[in-house]
Amino acid sequence: MKVLIIGATGSIGRVVSAELLKNTDAELVLAARHISPTMISDTSRETAINLDVTNDQGLVTALDGIDFVFAALSGRMNTFAKHLVKVMDQVGVKRLAFITTMGIYQEIPSWLGESPNPYHNLILRPYRKAADTIENSDLDYTIIRPGWLDNGPADYELTKKGEPFGGHDVSRYAIADLVIKMVKNPEFGNRESFGINRPQAH
Repeated sequence: MKVLIIGATGSIGRVVSAELLKNTDAELVLAARHISPTMISDTSRETAINLDVTNDQGLVTALDGIDFVFAALSGRMNTFAKHLVKVMDQVGVKRLAFITTMGIYQEIPSWLGESPNPYHNLILRPYRKAADTIENSDLDYTIIRPGWLDNGPADYELTKKGEPFGGHDVSRYAIADLVIKMVKNPEFGNRESFGINRPQAH
């Protein structure tokens, strides 16, 4: 298994990369706009590349030989999603895990907080539109909707699209564990949108 980690310099990307190294035998391609070879801790299994997701030719090159794409991005989310869908279709790479955020389906229950209309909310709208783009594709996607991120205990629960979100916080290590499961079993979570949170009494 060869995994492309887009956003490898971010807080989620760094944890996911390290945990994949420890818990799988996957080869990793670490990609970000500005990446340093010093990020590589195992030269036998890791390579590092500079990548602008909106540069289709660069994305074609980055996807060469890749089995699984993990994307943890910020900024122009729907633009990034559109380029990923287009180029992954073009080169025939099907498996994508893509980080968005909780709240994109108005799935936050009243005990947890407000649940604004995502299309009318400046924070949620880019994530919801990116999710729409991916869900309308023919990719084997998993959309991951984390709560507020920390580096605490990795215990977590998953909720599916249409189910109420389960808690406020989640560890980056929980996201890494979910990605490890998908890398080890690529059918797991196929064409699903998972909310992920630390179990919380309410």
